[in-house]
Amino acid sequence: MGYFKVPISGHNRDDEGSKLGMWLFLFTEILLFGGLFLVYAIYRFQYFEEFRIIAEHMDITLGAANTVILITSSLTVALSITAMKKDQDNIAVLLLFVTIALALGFMVNKFFEWNEHIHHGLVMGADVFNNLQHGEGMFLFLYYFMTGLHGLHVVVGAIILAVVIAKIINGKITKDNFSLHENGGLYWHLVDLIWIYLFPLFYLLH
Repeated sequence: MGYFKVPISGHNRDDEGSKLGMWLFLFTEILLFGGLFLVYAIYRFQYFEEFRIIAEHMDITLGAANTVILITSSLTVALSITAMKKDQDNIAVLLLFVTIALALGFMVNKFFEWNEHIHHGLVMGADVFNNLQHGEGMFLFLYYFMTGLHGLHVVVGAIILAVVIAKIINGKITKDNFSLHENGGLYWHLVDLIWIYLFPLFYLLH
């Protein structure tokens, strides 16, 4: 009596588990920001006019520039994964470096934007802030908290991509084993997606 031996690929099993874990993690991130978006919606409904007035202080040009930067960075991440699948390690690494450079550009823009708001006293504790209407102060609180939390995600995402670069260079990520690369790309796409919602909420809807 013969027996059929079914080959079991540990790598495939690990890859599927890794992807599932990443999707579950991304789901918790969506719940986090989804809750914050709900809080924003509630306060916007309650203080619609005050939100509209203070939102005029937002720099639409910088916000739009950062939107273009992140959309471009999502493209470079996707292209880097495609390059890895084609065994084009050098191109994949170059595209990831470009992505990290774009992330740095995003953070630099955000630094100048925040610095401008702080210079004009639009920050908790400043005299100008203390004289604002309650709804205006709530808008700024949500703005700093939500864009700050998103900025933290940008930094974490850039670190993850830097780790991916190191592993590609060391030969630990290849065209046959690139689940970490894909997971890093998924995380980065989430960072991009969250900003696409933040941009109109704080910069356009007024």
